[in-house]
Amino acid sequence: MADDSQVQNATNPSAQPEPMALPPLLLGTYTPKIDAKGRMALPAKLRSQLGAGLVMARGQERCVYLLPQSEFRRIAIQIQRTSMGDKAARDYLRVFLSGAVDQDPDKQGRVLVPQMLRDYANLGDDIVVIGVGTRAEIWNREAWERYLNEKEQGYADIADDVLPVVGF
Repeated sequence: MADDSQVQNATNPSAQPEPMALPPLLLGTYTPKIDAKGRMALPAKLRSQLGAGLVMARGQERCVYLLPQSEFRRIAIQIQRTSMGDKAARDYLRVFLSGAVDQDPDKQGRVLVPQMLRDYANLGDDIVVIGVGTRAEIWNREAWERYLNEKEQGYADIADDVLPVVGF
């Protein structure tokens, strides 16, 4: 039995299909703390966008990625599609997945940042959480400030290369 959209499309061939839901757009810079037990309160704005379950994983430049489960699965599947025949993709997938952990925020919106990931990113209690589109990243505050200072110098130059590609 056809649903209403199939009937509508059959009677109106020019009808557009329903658009797919876009992933959350994570933005901004936040400065929560990691407590003595290794827990971090997710910034409220990010918490609502990340959803009930999220995944933490090793990121590039020694940060920790925070990803909605759906985005993590999309990335992992995409890498797996190429990994069997590509040694670099296999290596990346092993490191990426072996350091990934599912997390569910507690009632106060806190998540445990596992010791392995805190060590990887050199996270003490002074951290920065940044929104980077479909993911957030947790950085050691000093490392983030150093990174930002280095990259801001060439920000305008980078824009000349990146923005035309995305049609901006």
